[in-house]
Amino acid sequence: MGLLDRINDTQNLSADNSVARQKTTSESSFVANEGKSKKRAGTSNVVERELKARIQRKILEQLGNTQDVDMVVEQIDPIALEVVRKDPDKYRFVNVQKVIQELINDVTGYGPINPLLLDSDVTEVMVNGPDMVYIEKKGKIQLTDIKFRDDDQVMQVIDKIVAPLGRRIDESSPMVDARLPDGSRVNAIIPPLSLVGPVLTIRKFARVPYTIEDLINMKSLNREMAVFLNACVKARLNVFISGGTGSGKTTTLNVLSSFIPNDERIVTIEDAAELQLGQEHVVSLESRPPNIEGTGEIPIRELVRNSLRMRPDRIIVGECRGGEALDMLQAMNTGHDGSLATGHANSPRDMLARLETMVLMAGVELPVKAIRQQIVGALDLIVQQARFKDGTRRITNITEVQDMEGDVVVLQDIFTFQQEGIDADGKILGDLKATGIRPRFYDKFKQYGLNVPSSIFNSERW
Repeated sequence: MGLLDRINDTQNLSADNSVARQKTTSESSFVANEGKSKKRAGTSNVVERELKARIQRKILEQLGNTQDVDMVVEQIDPIALEVVRKDPDKYRFVNVQKVIQELINDVTGYGPINPLLLDSDVTEVMVNGPDMVYIEKKGKIQLTDIKFRDDDQVMQVIDKIVAPLGRRIDESSPMVDARLPDGSRVNAIIPPLSLVGPVLTIRKFARVPYTIEDLINMKSLNREMAVFLNACVKARLNVFISGGTGSGKTTTLNVLSSFIPNDERIVTIEDAAELQLGQEHVVSLESRPPNIEGTGEIPIRELVRNSLRMRPDRIIVGECRGGEALDMLQAMNTGHDGSLATGHANSPRDMLARLETMVLMAGVELPVKAIRQQIVGALDLIVQQARFKDGTRRITNITEVQDMEGDVVVLQDIFTFQQEGIDADGKILGDLKATGIRPRFYDKFKQYGLNVPSSIFNSERW
C-alpha cells in the first residue's frame, strides 16, 4: 500500500469518528462546531507548513544534498509516513496529499508555481514576493491563492531556473533574464531593487508553436493579411514587428519566420532563445551576460556583427533595444534582404523614432537625416501589434516604409484595424481592412512568382 493510500485510510478513519461524534450532537451544537471548523481550517495551514518543514529536514538528515532527484522522490513516501505516524492527532486535519505534492513540485519542478507552468491555459505567471502570485489567462490578469513559504523559497525557484544556464542573481547582480527548457521567457529581480521581495515573471510559450491559422482563428489578423504577409516574407522584404509589452510580437515573429523557405540558412539572435523555428537550417545565437567578475559579456550587437560572417540568408533578431539597430539596418542595406526583427513602440511612426534613438545609442555621430535615410533604405514594412483591454492581441497596422520627403519619412498603411465599439461582455468590436493603397514593392511579388491577388485589397484603384 502506497503512502497516499495509507494516508487516505488514516484520514477516512478520522472522518468516520468525526461523523459518529456529530450524530450525538444537536443542531445548535452543529452550528458551534461549524464555527470551530473554520478556525481549525485557519490553523491547518500553519500545521501543513510545519509538517512540510519537518519532512524536508528529515530528507536532508537522511540524504544530505544529493542531486539524485529520483531517489529523493522515492524517500518522500516513507519519510512523510514516519513523521505523520509520530503525531497522528496533530496532523488529523492536515491535507497530507497536498503537502506531499508540494514537496514533489519542489524537487522535480518549480515549487508552488509548478501546476501553473503545466496549465496550458496560463500564458504568464507573475510572482510578486511570496504572498502574491498572479497569472494571465485568456488575456486577463487574476490573483491566485498560491503562496510561497517565504522569500527564501522564491529565491530557491529562481536559482533553480538560472543556475543551469550559467547565470546568477544576488545583491551584486539583482536582475536576470533567463528561459525555461521549453523556451518560456523568465525575468527575475530581487531586493534591494525590489521592495516586495523576489519578483519572478515567466512568459510561457505554447508547447506547440502557433501557426498562421491559429492567429486567424484568434482574430489577430484576417486571411487576406496572412496571404499578404506570407508573400512579403517569401519576397525577402525587411520587416520590423512593433508593439508594446505583451502585445504578441514574438509570437507574430515566430509565425512570420515559418514562411521562410526550408532551403535557406537562418541565423536567429536573441537575449534568451525563444523562437521555435521548424526549418532544418537554423543557427540560434544567444547573448551572454557578464560573469561574476563582470567580464565575458557578449551583447546582441556583437552577435549581429558576427552573424554577417556566417553566410546567412536571413537574420532574425528577437528584439532590438540598443546599438544593434545600427548593425541591423546596415545589414539590411548591404544585401541581407528578408531580415526580421521586433521592437517596442506604440505605432509605426513611434517605431521609426525608436530606431533613430537606438542608432544613436551605438555611439556614432550621424545627422538625423542620414539615420532616416538608412531606415528608409533598409525597412520595407512595419507590422504593428497591440494588446486590447479585453485581452485580445491584434495586428493594428501593416505599414509600408515608402520614401523621404525632405527630412520626413513617408509611411503608408496597407491594412488597418478599425474599432467599431465594445459589446456587452466588454469585447472590442472591429475589423481589419485594407486601405486600398498599392504598396510600391508589389512588383517584387511578381519577381518571386508570388500570386497576391489585388482583389484582397478591395479597391477600385487596383
